[in-house]
Amino acid sequence: MIRPNNIFLIGPMGAGKSTVGRQLATALGYRFADSDQEIQDRTGVDIPTIFEYEGEAGFRHREAQVIEDLTRKDRCVLATGGGAVLSPDNRRNLASRGFVIYLQCSPEQQAERTSRDRNRPLLHEGDPLIRLRALAAERDPLYRETADMIVSTEHRSSTSVVKEIQQRLDRL
Repeated sequence: MIRPNNIFLIGPMGAGKSTVGRQLATALGYRFADSDQEIQDRTGVDIPTIFEYEGEAGFRHREAQVIEDLTRKDRCVLATGGGAVLSPDNRRNLASRGFVIYLQCSPEQQAERTSRDRNRPLLHEGDPLIRLRALAAERDPLYRETADMIVSTEHRSSTSVVKEIQQRLDRL
C-alpha cells in the first residue's frame, strides 16, 4: 500500500471537512490544517469580518495564498473552504500536490448542519437552502473535476466516513 503524502478535503460547507480532517489526520499520523482557520490566524479576525471589509474577492485572494502555502507541506490533511475550488490555481495546486477527496452531502444536509453557525457569510442573506442549492449547482462540477475520490457524508458520523476513507486508501 502506498499512502498519499498529502490528503486534501474539498466539498461544500457543512460536509464535515474539518471534523473528518482532524480525525483522519490523527488516524494516519499526519498533521492537520484547515485553510479557513489559517486565514483567521493570519489576519486575527473571523471570516465574516474579512467578507465585511474586503468582500468575497478579498477573502478568495487570502484563501489562494493560504492554499498555496499549505499544499506544500508534507504528510498533511488539509480541510479547504467550500469555495476553494472556484480558483483554477487552487484546483491545480490541490490536484498536483496531493490526493483530493470530495466530501459530498446534499444542500438539505448542509442546511441542517449549518443552521446555527453564524460564521457562514454566504448564508446571511435570503433563504439559506436556496443559496446552498445554487452553490451546489455551481461548485459540484468543480469538486468532481478536482477529486481523486468522492465520499458521501450524508447522514453519517465522521467516524464512519474516516473509516471508509482509510479502507479505500488502503486499496490504492
